Amino acid sequence: MKKYRLPVMMLTIFEIMAVALWLTKDNLFYLFNFSYIGFAISLGIYLFIRKYEYARRVTQLLVGLYMLVYLGLICNENMQIEGFWYYLFTGVFEAATIHYAVAKIFGPLIFGRGWCGYACWTAMVLDFLPYKIPEQPRRNIGWIRYVMFEVSLIFVLFLFLAHVGNMERIMFRAFIAGNLFYYVIGIYLAFLFKDNRAFCKYICPITVFLKPMSYYSLLRVKCDKSKCISCGKCKRICPMNVDITDNSRKRENGTECILCFECVKNCPKDAL
Repeated sequence: MKKYRLPVMMLTIFEIMAVALWLTKDNLFYLFNFSYIGFAISLGIYLFIRKYEYARRVTQLLVGLYMLVYLGLICNENMQIEGFWYYLFTGVFEAATIHYAVAKIFGPLIFGRGWCGYACWTAMVLDFLPYKIPEQPRRNIGWIRYVMFEVSLIFVLFLFLAHVGNMERIMFRAFIAGNLFYYVIGIYLAFLFKDNRAFCKYICPITVFLKPMSYYSLLRVKCDKSKCISCGKCKRICPMNVDITDNSRKRENGTECILCFECVKNCPKDAL
């Protein structure tokens, strides 16, 4: 049963958050929300342990579609970064601010960039494209993500300073427009660079939050040097170009690991 400790641990963590937010916010929605997400993540990890080929995709679709369709389109919540700035400026600890605190600011201290691998609704679509293994070297244009980060902040800040009315409607429209933009540019870059995760590497503004916290992540893929034969397969198949054979936190692209475990599944010596 030891091999099932991780899914049990993840389910426990999310259940604790679910109950705590339910009681403190006096809102049953949080009990359902975090229980559902915790179950979906734990299910994916369990299926991976059982060697089901599409384990991560199951979680990705369960969480991604829930957040995009239910929270975003049905509940009219802007779960993109603009929604986070909006709730932050209004001083409300709800929806997007809680989501960012758990998944993208403090959560990565435990599970790194697991959000990118198991829950992101943008990557959920991009991972269906044909370039799952990067065919070209990583490019030095990651600075674009910081520009996107600043643009999102300036956009919401301008709305507040201009005292624009119907802010919630604008936020919902921004959610629709932002997602369409992300999908179009993400698909374009995937075919341009022959890399499904090009958008994540160069454009996504969320990584500005994720990267520094991921450096200290508790859950990390490590290499057993006594088993490793330096075949290089793990580096070739990694969608984020991480040097997973280096156990140092300063390893190449270390904060880019999305815990997809492709390296673990493909290691011929089970060294990861």
